[in-house]
Amino acid sequence: MIIIAEKINGSIPSMGKAIAAHDEAWIKDVAKKEADVLDQDRDFIDCCTSVEENELETMHWMIDLIQSQCDNKIAVDSPNPQICLDAMKFCKRPGMINSVSGEGNKIDLVFPVLAKPENKDWDVMALLCDDTGIPKSAADRIRVLNNIMAKAKEYGIAESRIHIDPLIEMLCTSEEGIALVLEVMDYIKEHYPQAHISGAVSNISFNLPYRKIINQAFTVVCIQHGMDSGVLDPLNRDLRGSIYAAEALKGDDFYCMEYIGAQREGIFGPVDK
Repeated sequence: MIIIAEKINGSIPSMGKAIAAHDEAWIKDVAKKEADVLDQDRDFIDCCTSVEENELETMHWMIDLIQSQCDNKIAVDSPNPQICLDAMKFCKRPGMINSVSGEGNKIDLVFPVLAKPENKDWDVMALLCDDTGIPKSAADRIRVLNNIMAKAKEYGIAESRIHIDPLIEMLCTSEEGIALVLEVMDYIKEHYPQAHISGAVSNISFNLPYRKIINQAFTVVCIQHGMDSGVLDPLNRDLRGSIYAAEALKGDDFYCMEYIGAQREGIFGPVDK
């Protein structure tokens, strides 16, 4: 699974406090810890300021802090697509735009930039919402999906560069559990097999006790339905172990070599070998 490490995000209270205090040491420490368990050429470190004033300046500062600790790809994360585009020049290597959606002119702003030859190695996260809000049915989310993918084809953006977020919402407020999300995932897998199925894993457990166990179970179920990319906490050793185990059980890990190697490297399992 492609990991989009979630911890450098100002919406997390401890990180928000560090950003407000310009605590460089705190942010560098989180970046180093995330980088240590990520695949440098496959995974991403998300960078989200969650500030409105001086957002681009803050984004630049944070990206520099991350890149002082590692060479990992960065997912520039803002609800303002222009901030994401402006932040691309601060990144030492191609990363990810997080995100676009069917809202307003976001796609027509971002896709022409990603279509340029010099940006061919940048990925993009696509959220399945539009000007009507978050669709309440799988059919409506699929409608948004098809519109986004049609635009991607129009601009020459390959499916393999797109990480599709079907919009993971709180389990405790859903009458149907995760059936809607899984239906959308199955559709993506069938109709856009080269695209990545992604999403913010921890959204599922908001307002529930012992959130980690819900996140683990949800991720395993989603992997079975094609999820191969996720915004999650890479420092959660149990979650990482569940991902390696699920991929092995699904048959995506030849002779369980990745599972065995990750455990030996200490990515999950007992700390003391």
